[in-house]
Amino acid sequence: MIERFFRDLTTRRVRAGIFKSVAQLETAIADYLYHHNTQPKPFIWTAKAADILAKVTRANAALLKSRN
Repeated sequence: MIERFFRDLTTRRVRAGIFKSVAQLETAIADYLYHHNTQPKPFIWTAKAADILAKVTRANAALLKSRN
C-alpha cells in the first residue's frame, strides 16, 4: 500500500512539477500531503490472498528457473 501511495505522489506531483530548489520540492510534497489528507479514502483490497500467494509462487518458480 505504501508503494502505491508513493507512486501516486511521484506521478501526480513530483514528475508533474518543476522545482528549482529542494525547498520548493519539499513544499510541493507537503502541499500534496495536505490536500490528500483533507478527504482521505480507505484502501480496499480487491485481490484475494490465495490469488496473491499463487502469483508469488509462480514468480518465485520463474526466478529459480532463470537462475539454472
